[in-house]
Amino acid sequence: MQGAAARAQIKALVTDFDGVHTDNTVLLDMDGREFVRCSRADGMGMEMLRVRGVKLLVLSRESDGVVAARARKLQMECVHNVKDKLPVLDDWRQRNGLSWQELAYIGDDINDLECLAASGLPVAPSNARPEVKDICKIVLQSAGGNGALRELCDHLIERELVSEVLD
Repeated sequence: MQGAAARAQIKALVTDFDGVHTDNTVLLDMDGREFVRCSRADGMGMEMLRVRGVKLLVLSRESDGVVAARARKLQMECVHNVKDKLPVLDDWRQRNGLSWQELAYIGDDINDLECLAASGLPVAPSNARPEVKDICKIVLQSAGGNGALRELCDHLIERELVSEVLD
């Protein structure tokens, strides 16, 4: 489809973890192990982008291993325990040969503001902080941990902002 190819622009989706993959709730057992709740629908959305050749990265301040475990399950690259996200994101972007305009970023809190402002498509789940929503081009109807990522993936595909499925 000629029109779709002309519109396709997003080649990477970078996600925060807490408040995006999760609803920001953490459960602790008596040994201090953390548990979070994620939406399986988000996993299908990530798969739909991956088969279209979209690069996927989880970039999180969180240090707990649950972040890396979920990223592995979704077959996403993961960099976590990051205090200053923008330099790490810029390095990843350059190593992957991406322009800022080809990058969508979804985050929910103030530590995502710089990455959101730099990205070509800044996105917030409905549960994001007001100052985050204010700078985003898209504010989703769904909250983090409740299908926000799937909603974003569907949006990118339906509006032909990502390439067609590769053979």
